[in-house]
Amino acid sequence: MTDVLARSRAFWIWLPVVALPPVLVADAALSSDGPAVTVTGVLAAFVACLPLLARQRLGFVALAPLLTGSVVLVLWQLEPGNTVVLIPAVALAELAARTERRRVFWIALGVAPCVIVGVAPFADDGSEFLSITLRNLAYCWLALAAGDAVRSRREAVERTAAAAEETALRRMGDERLRIARDVHDVVAHAMVEINVQAGVAAHLIERDPEQARSALRDIKQASGDALTDLRATLGVLRSPGGSAPVRPTVRLEGLDELASGLRAAGVHVAVDVDELSGGAAALQATAYRIVQEALTNVLRHARATSVAVRVACDGEQLEIEVRDDGGGREAGAPGGSGQGIRGMRERAEALGGTLDSGPAPGGGWLVHARIPIRVGSAT
Repeated sequence: MTDVLARSRAFWIWLPVVALPPVLVADAALSSDGPAVTVTGVLAAFVACLPLLARQRLGFVALAPLLTGSVVLVLWQLEPGNTVVLIPAVALAELAARTERRRVFWIALGVAPCVIVGVAPFADDGSEFLSITLRNLAYCWLALAAGDAVRSRREAVERTAAAAEETALRRMGDERLRIARDVHDVVAHAMVEINVQAGVAAHLIERDPEQARSALRDIKQASGDALTDLRATLGVLRSPGGSAPVRPTVRLEGLDELASGLRAAGVHVAVDVDELSGGAAALQATAYRIVQEALTNVLRHARATSVAVRVACDGEQLEIEVRDDGGGREAGAPGGSGQGIRGMRERAEALGGTLDSGPAPGGGWLVHARIPIRVGSAT
């Protein structure tokens, strides 16, 4: 790739040096006013174009006398028509294409004396001198404008590409954060449920073997569901050609199954969910994960005997309430500052919603979230 770019750059540097001399010679040959074309004139045309090889390395101050000399040499030996201005035009366009606009303005002012010096020896009278000077100035300034337009276009493309790359990186970061939250929710919920059921099995293994076996079956079920969920969650990280088991996106219909882990641990869970029409996959997944984390916190932190889960939809927003009757909580301040609560709040805020967590009136703990349905549906 580097070799291709180098060859392409060399081609564009040499192109005017090779292409312009024949144009100048042909113009002089077709002109009836100039001298006859000679070998010296042809060589002069090629020599006059040689400064263009340095147009990408030299600034205007260094190029200006070289270009002025080139124009004088061509006019002296060939006297072509308007094509002689192509020599400085190529260099000026190149300068403008790699120079900021303020410097292009000063270069445009500096072109005027160079044109005057190049034209003055060959003008027969004042009117011809003025006409030729203005015409060649216009051509040079047009070349500067074209180069400036090329530079502006290139910068606009670069800004667009940079913005697209920044957007892609931001989306990648958001996706990684979403996956991290999902992994946290799945693992935390499964580990807490397994821990509780293992404690039950260890306590009852001698006194009530059948109940202990039931707890072990619940552990097996919870771990299997967690592994399946993790495979589906992490499947997006695989290569496009890789195969990963895909589980349907979590939805509110799965809340009753989610609550079965708490019921197996002896906690009464009541689930009341309004029907949410439409394909609001992100909204339903967010609501599911918030309830999942709230139930995990009940098992982890609260000494609760019952939990009420309510998901209500009024057409404008989805309202989520998870209320327990626990008497103890290790999760911190009333506003909720634990990692789990922060993750729930970030999920709600990502869809334009809010989440509050704290002691419930009359005792227990309450997690209350509100998420706009329109925002969630569009995500």
